[in-house]
Amino acid sequence: MDNTYGTTTPTTPATPTPFDSPSGNAPKAGDSGLHHKDVLGQVVQGAHNTVDRLAESAAPHVQRLQEGVNSASEMLHARTDQAREVGDEWAESLRTTVREHPLASLAAALAIGIVVAKLTS
Repeated sequence: MDNTYGTTTPTTPATPTPFDSPSGNAPKAGDSGLHHKDVLGQVVQGAHNTVDRLAESAAPHVQRLQEGVNSASEMLHARTDQAREVGDEWAESLRTTVREHPLASLAAALAIGIVVAKLTS
């Protein structure tokens, strides 16, 4: 082929690219796009499979953890109710004692107040 200067350019075949087919033939129009789509599809499918396997193996552990949290929550509620009942019993016992012995209760409260005042000053 002649160029504008009157010299000819060699007509040797181009160096193969990574997108050329393994047989050395030039790829057909759109082949490299299909190849990329196939590779991308395989990568995506592999990622989906990996996530599915991880989810299946983690599910029993998550379920046991959830059961443990539920058990701890139930125990915490039971202990809270128990503490509330004990507090209510003490308050009622104190009320009963104050009603039965008002002067002794007043003297005890005064004595406790003086001791606390001495300790904090």
